[in-house]
Amino acid sequence: MKRKIGSVLLSMAMIGVLLGGCGGPQASEEGNAPAEAQTEDAQEDAGAPAEDTGAAPPENTASAGGTDILSTGPNGEKATPASEITLTDEEIEQIRNGGYKAAISLHYGGNDWATSQLEGLKATFEMLGIELVATTDADFSAEQQVSDIETIMAKNPDVIISIPTDATATADAFQKAAQDGVKLVFMDNVPAGMTAGEDYVSCVSADNYGNGCVAADLMGEALGGKGKIGMVYYDADFFVTNQRDDGFRKTMADKFPDIEIVTEQGFTDENGCAEQGDAILTQYPMINGIYASWDVPMEGVLSSVKASGLTSEEVKLTTIDLGNNIAKEIAQGSVVGLGAQLPYDQGVAEAMLAAYSLLGKEAPTYVAVSAKRVEQSNILEAYEDVYHAEAPDWLQKAAGK
Repeated sequence: MKRKIGSVLLSMAMIGVLLGGCGGPQASEEGNAPAEAQTEDAQEDAGAPAEDTGAAPPENTASAGGTDILSTGPNGEKATPASEITLTDEEIEQIRNGGYKAAISLHYGGNDWATSQLEGLKATFEMLGIELVATTDADFSAEQQVSDIETIMAKNPDVIISIPTDATATADAFQKAAQDGVKLVFMDNVPAGMTAGEDYVSCVSADNYGNGCVAADLMGEALGGKGKIGMVYYDADFFVTNQRDDGFRKTMADKFPDIEIVTEQGFTDENGCAEQGDAILTQYPMINGIYASWDVPMEGVLSSVKASGLTSEEVKLTTIDLGNNIAKEIAQGSVVGLGAQLPYDQGVAEAMLAAYSLLGKEAPTYVAVSAKRVEQSNILEAYEDVYHAEAPDWLQKAAGK
């Protein structure tokens, strides 16, 4: 896939550094400002800086998929758009001369979301001259992540980027890292008992509530405002998935009162959701639609729907996250659409916030990237926005291009 060259690379051009293979986003169809961080000088050259739209209250679903960010942070914080996380040329040069080291501790690295976020992190760390000394994958195990953090600490990083597998079980390990002077930037969630600006720098997320609203809008429109649907939700106390599921439920209730959620099936194993799909179809063989918390569980649901012989006209499916497999299903019409995160942009913002901490620059406590509506009509453009890469041949073929 051919990478697009974009805004984050302006800073490298200004300091004479070339970074091949990575690029920046374009504005989305809905008019979103580019989510990837620019240098402040570049923004001044282009005109006024990006407008701070802030965070609408969760009960306001009118702008889901647009420029407003509907989510609030783990502690109720108002969101700062990721596009506002900027560095001057002088600050970039200062970071490049600092000899800094970073590490990444993932809760799970085996999906397209993690892969894309890692690409954004690595590209930005390389641009900033920050050495990446470790990348770990806890495979959803809190015990493993605690061990990973101990291993990382032996490499003496200046900053750790992480998403806690369990906000409570990993809290002591992260707190110890903070007490040892390591700067912490979190993805999506923060450990229990930790305070932004004191124990950690910031938390970066997608607009998960907004993405849930997008999935609901797509479902409601596909059903013409009437029908019976089921939910397949992540049955765990995990902040971002709880937000997206709440956004879906509330939007369905507020905007589509004649669509009834007749069943909710919880899961803990994302790879086993054909079982939840089977349960819904057995109990409600005339179900009109099913929502799943993200793309991998939806793959299981979709396999169940296909095995039952039901068509995409009979059962409408919506979800969150533009994984490659679900992208193909949207292009072919098997899935109506989804609310997409922009994980590459999140990775860029996380690395830039790491630089903020190393500079002693004040950072917003919660940073978010707008939700993106994805459906068959814009699948190729949306893929490029999400992955910062041209849509691959297999997706173009599936879309009939």
